[in-house]
Amino acid sequence: MAWTWRYQNELGQAVEVTGVEGADEAFPGQSDAESWLGEFWPELLTRGVAEVVLIEDDRTEYTMPLTAAEQ
Repeated sequence: MAWTWRYQNELGQAVEVTGVEGADEAFPGQSDAESWLGEFWPELLTRGVAEVVLIEDDRTEYTMPLTAAEQ
């Protein structure tokens, strides 16, 4: 099983991320992928990523915004 991230803008469109260590990596476990995101999410924001999608092989685990929801 491989865990990867898909990066999207605020409209849900794909964003290609370059220059971020590990952004195109396949992680051996969900916790590895989530730990990486915990470290690099601020850098992703600066590159136009508004939300991420965690994928296990071909299955979507969840989608998560990188910014707080507006109240």
